Amino acid sequence: MIYLMLLILIITIGFFVWGKFTPDIVALMSMISLFLTGILNTKETLSGFSNPTVIMIAALFIIGEGIAQTGWTALAGKKFVEWAGKSIPKLLVIVTLGAGILSGFVSNTGTVATLMPLTISSAWSIGTLPSKMLMPVAFGSNTGGLLTLTGTPPNIIASNALVEAGFEGFSFFEFALIGIPLLIVALIYFRYVGYRLLPKNKTNNKPINIESTLHNWIEAYKIDSGYYRLRIRSLSPLINTKIEDWQFEKNYNVSIIRMKRRHPSVLKGINTFEEFPNPKTELYYHDILTVKGDTEAINKLMISFRLGLLPLEPITDELKHNLINQEVGMTEIIVNPNSILVGRRYKLGDYFKRYGIQLLAASRNNKALQEKEVIVKAGDAFLIRGTWEHIDSLKQQHENLVIIGSPEGMAKNVESLNSKSYIALGALVLMIIFMVFKIVPGSIAALISAGIVLLTGCVPISKAYKGISWTSVVMIAAMIPMGIALQKTGTAQVIANGLVSYLGSIHPILLLGGVFLLTTTFSQVINNSATAVLMAPIAILAANSLNLSPAPFMIVVAISASTAFLTPIGTTTNAMVMTAGGYKFMNYLKVGAPLLLLFFIITLILVPMIWPF
Repeated sequence: MIYLMLLILIITIGFFVWGKFTPDIVALMSMISLFLTGILNTKETLSGFSNPTVIMIAALFIIGEGIAQTGWTALAGKKFVEWAGKSIPKLLVIVTLGAGILSGFVSNTGTVATLMPLTISSAWSIGTLPSKMLMPVAFGSNTGGLLTLTGTPPNIIASNALVEAGFEGFSFFEFALIGIPLLIVALIYFRYVGYRLLPKNKTNNKPINIESTLHNWIEAYKIDSGYYRLRIRSLSPLINTKIEDWQFEKNYNVSIIRMKRRHPSVLKGINTFEEFPNPKTELYYHDILTVKGDTEAINKLMISFRLGLLPLEPITDELKHNLINQEVGMTEIIVNPNSILVGRRYKLGDYFKRYGIQLLAASRNNKALQEKEVIVKAGDAFLIRGTWEHIDSLKQQHENLVIIGSPEGMAKNVESLNSKSYIALGALVLMIIFMVFKIVPGSIAALISAGIVLLTGCVPISKAYKGISWTSVVMIAAMIPMGIALQKTGTAQVIANGLVSYLGSIHPILLLGGVFLLTTTFSQVINNSATAVLMAPIAILAANSLNLSPAPFMIVVAISASTAFLTPIGTTTNAMVMTAGGYKFMNYLKVGAPLLLLFFIITLILVPMIWPF
């Protein structure tokens, strides 16, 4: 049975290295082979899909999507780019250090789920590729877990094993004595060596550049003029009237695009913004109207209604800050010949409740239409404005409309924040509190926070499911039975006992090195928690048999269990960045091997000095 187990393990690793099939398919084939050969029963074979870790990972992807959809990713990415300037190495250090520090207090998976979207955004913004940044984030989070007792499960397992064996456990920050030096080594490695070894993989996750998109629209639709912001003064006859009372379109040829309330009232149901004013919308003192019309019409309007003219930002910023936000966006559509809209007459600037959109501008044969009223023809392009939800559903309502670009991608790159932004951030903070103080298990904490994100509408359910990397989730779930099989067949125990017995008789440093190498070997293919559970009693037994302190051996177990740098299946974090970075199996081996060698050397030097035998 042991030889059969080794054969399946070797074949599985071979398929991962070959790269012919996607990682989730390889993992599923491995899982099924364990069942067909009788090594695992049905319950054991399918245990990964009910594993709390797998459920937590899926929930963390939803939380990460909520953070991205509500503006935090774009805002944080902007700050990262500002701090880094135009220096790619500086950005590399920032994201790696950020992952290391955060993972000392949050789970490694939670850290990567939080930082992955903004790392992708920052990488593209600064002129590099996500594949040059994501692996350092994953490895940095693995290393940063060594900063505190609760940073990663192997730390807790190692400390608890000492206590159960009658020794004193580790204090909360004791791991930092070795964790900080290793994190510094990782930073230096990626800054000067690792970056050169990382692949240049072109992935399709480039975020939408709102500024360049707006510039393109300004050029195509000639919308760089005719926008004004007007304030309703105290003596204006508009006060306490409705828009329909004045027929601005008919009498003044002016469209009201948006309205900002300077004096909103919760009691009266008056919102801060009226994104799409309609004929029934009431006008109040100090309201600020964003309008579109020619200069002569605007001057006439200002004189007739005693309105004040407010300065505009540059048109790109004006559109970005006043017409696009977390709730409302803009996009282009093209009308196909079979569309029911062909032949219909529409006024530009009007808001159509039926479709939930506002027509801002039109173009025909690549020339902007200056007419106020347009009879739709096949091939016409329109610049529309509406809620992101309405824009997203427009395609379902009209199958003969083509939406240009990615409204969903643009929504993620809006830097402004709203109430839902703080709800999403609060959900993340709540999860961290639950985990740090162990109020509920990590998987439950993640599910609670994901539930808050979904129920409050921070991210629609459909987008939440799209945001989950199902390849990563399935691969991890299908590989968990491998760890069970290694322990069930006794394969891991036989290998461990043989290596420890042989090295222990020569020198403690060699035994320490053997424990490191064996543990890190297992951690490349087994969950790090399972690896620590497997190795902890063996390490303590070996230390006791030689009358040595078990503390240095348990520290080494914790360190080496977190050094799964050689494979994408070694840790959840490695798997999470695999698809987003376009990595292949050999990329992990090429980048991870030198770092693992450095960790091995530093560990053998420092651990005996800090925790003597």
